[in-house]
This record gives sequence, structure tokens and C-alpha cells, in this order.
Amino acid sequence: MNIQLIDKKVFNIKNNLTLKLITAEGLKKAKFKKTLKKAGFQAKQDSLCAMHGKSLLFCGLENYDAENLRTAAATTAKAIKNYDYKSISVNVDKNTISAIIEGFVLGGYEFNNYKSKAKKIKIKNLYLTCENIKELTALFEEALIITEATSFTRNLVNTAPDDMHPEVMAKVAKKLAQENGLLCSILGKSELKKERCSAMLAVGRASRYESKLIHLTYRPKNAKKTISLVGKGLTYDSGGLSLKPAISMVTMKMDKAGACAVLGIIKAVSELKLDIEVHAFIGAVENMIGGDAYKPDDVLVSRKGDTIEVRNTDAEGRLVLADVLDYAQERTKPDYLFDFATLTGACMVALGQYTTGVMGHSNRLKHDLGKAATKAGELTASLPFNKHLKKQLKSDIADICNISNKPYGGAITAGLFLDNFIKEENKSRWLHFDIAGSAYTETPWDVNVYGATGAGVRFMTQFLKSIK
Repeated sequence: MNIQLIDKKVFNIKNNLTLKLITAEGLKKAKFKKTLKKAGFQAKQDSLCAMHGKSLLFCGLENYDAENLRTAAATTAKAIKNYDYKSISVNVDKNTISAIIEGFVLGGYEFNNYKSKAKKIKIKNLYLTCENIKELTALFEEALIITEATSFTRNLVNTAPDDMHPEVMAKVAKKLAQENGLLCSILGKSELKKERCSAMLAVGRASRYESKLIHLTYRPKNAKKTISLVGKGLTYDSGGLSLKPAISMVTMKMDKAGACAVLGIIKAVSELKLDIEVHAFIGAVENMIGGDAYKPDDVLVSRKGDTIEVRNTDAEGRLVLADVLDYAQERTKPDYLFDFATLTGACMVALGQYTTGVMGHSNRLKHDLGKAATKAGELTASLPFNKHLKKQLKSDIADICNISNKPYGGAITAGLFLDNFIKEENKSRWLHFDIAGSAYTETPWDVNVYGATGAGVRFMTQFLKSIK
């Protein structure tokens, strides 16, 4: 959908549907309140009532909070796909414009790459009418950049595994670097061997696609801070020899969502031209089965030098991240270090499918990220580390085990495994985001439609914008 910001005084478009966002209180003073009452419209949140004779569409709001505006716009974006208008317009101001853009773009998102006959939508344009274009232009452009980066992330996650394997992901990173003026470095099998990334290589060695460690850099002049982002890029996860049940393999294209989020974040940061240096590190790997697959009972040597007892090959993402985190910390001296991963089903058990699990040592940093997430419209919750759960990763034959010896607290023990590979000087600067539940949905909710959600892009961009 083409989105334009236009002066309310000169707006005059034919075959246009005008959207009115209205609360129950506002309904009492509405011009067509009697007609709306006859239609049974009570202005409840996300309820719709069309008056096609007047080319009007009313959508109910509980209040004008950003969350309610987003979901109202998303509900509208889905509903109008069957309407026979050329455009839709809605009045905006500095308090509503960002949420309305996010709702329309993300709620109206579709991924039709694999449909031979995608349904055509007649409404092609969204006009945001306002009284002061100059006042809203910066907010307008910023909202478009962030929503487009989120959609970019969704597209990557939604792409089928054989069309988005590690080698393709490396090409996507190169293209993004060329378009956005980023530095790009990609390590293949031989370079990974030289870098001693044995854990990462073990996970991907049964795949016909070569594993890749991707490093993108956005480096503006006079950067205030340096941020390193690390993404789990399992382009497909069969579970390895610890094979997943058939039903659990469906949707495993989403196991690259952490890597895709990192690409989306650096895309947004570079287009917003934020004055911070950002490094994006991605471990792009495919976990498959075959005669060359790594096995339960193997002992791997991580890049850090710690030995890892493998007791489950489906706990593979943490093995990849162990090497990528170590590589990232050696290549940069970050003020903040964040990793994103669809790491554990246990996180969904703990928090539900809508919420990102946040783990780390700094309560202040977790608090600041929580505030950014709330403002951006994403749900996060902190899961606490403790020494008793850490003991469950003890191995009798190696330095650490890749899974816990007890079936409880799995999201936290996975986070504690990663913590083992965080250098002491970075402990207070690091946070782990488990997006296993929030990155993909088969039931639409909020501004999310079927498939990838782009989890992490909006809240991390919001946090990075706030850095002083």
C-alpha cells in the first residue's frame, strides 16, 4: 500500500473511503450517531461499521493509546481488502501518526510469494491527512522505515527453507550492505575452521549448504556508542539426529528469525541514520541429518576453548551462538551486546506465545529494554537467572552440557548456557532475547498476521533511538 502524508485543506480524492476512529464518548457527539446506533455500533475497540453511501468507515476505540490505535488500524487494514475503493484516508496528528502507520502496514501485511494467483486488493493508497505536514514529516518517515524493516524481516522468515538457506542469507546480507552503505564480511567453511568455530561447524556439517558467519557493520561518524547484535540463523532445524516429531518440523523455517531480526534492525538503524555504531553478527546454519551429522555423546570444542557435551542435537542454536558470541566479542568492544534467538519451546511454556523472554545480569538494562518494548508495542518479560539452575548444565565428561539434566526452567538454562560464553567485562552489557514464541504465529493477533511477526525489530530500534 502506498502511504502519503497530505494537507487536510487540499485533500480531495475521488472514490476514497474515509476512516473515522471513534470512542464511545465520541460516538455520543458523532454526526451520524442515530444511523450508527441503528446499525448496532457501540464503538467498542476494533469494532467496525461501514456507511458506504457516505464513503465512511467507523472503527471503535477504547481510548487513543498507541496500542489501541495500532490494533484499530490493523483491523481496518484487514477489513478493507474486500472493498471497492481506490484509497482510504484517516486524519492524524503527532500523537497518532506512528501507531496508525504501524497498524496499517503490519496489520495489512501479506506474504504471497508462493501463491500462483494472489488476490488483488483494489485499495492501493492510504492518505494520512493532517493540518501541519512539516510537524509530522519526521515522524512519518521514521514510522515507515521501522515498519518496512519489520516487513523485510517477516519476508525473510516466511521464505521457504530451500529458498533461504545459509548461502542465500549471505547474499541477502551482501545486497543489504550494498544498498545501505554497510560493511560486510562473510566467513565460509574454511574461514570458520581457521576461527576455531567447531561447535557451529558441527551443527551444519550434515547440510548440503555451507554454514556462514555474517558480519555487517554500520559505522557513522562520531558514534556515541557501539552495539553488537547477534542472531541465531538456523535456516531450517530438523532437530538433527535427535529428530523432531513430524508436526514440530512444520514452521521450522522460523528458526532463522533471530538472524532476520538482526538484519531488520541494522537496516532500520542505517536508514534512520542513528549516530551509533552497530555490528550485526549472524550464524547461518542448517541442522540436518545424514552420515556426517553430529551426534548425541559428541564432545565439541567451542571457539572459546570450552568443551561441550552434546546430549541433544536439537539444542543446536546455543552451540552456534556460543561460537558467534565469542567471535563478536573479540571483533568489537561493545557498549551493549544483544542476542536474538528462537531458542526454546520452554520460553513459550513460561510466557505464552506472544511474549519475548529477556535474560541477563543487568536489571537496569532489562528495565530500559522493557520500557522501549512497551513504547514500541511489543511484549517482553524478564526470566531470572539463578545459581541452582546453572548447576543443571554440569557435565561429568566436559566443561558444560548443551542441555539441562532436569526438564524444568529450560529457557533459563539455555540462557545460562549462553552466559558461559559472555566475557566477564560484558556481563552487565549483555541481554539474551528468546523470541521462540513471539517470532511466528499461526493465529493472527494484534498487528501480526499468519506467519512471521518481525519480533525484536521495533523494540530494539526504539531502544537504540533512545541512546544518548
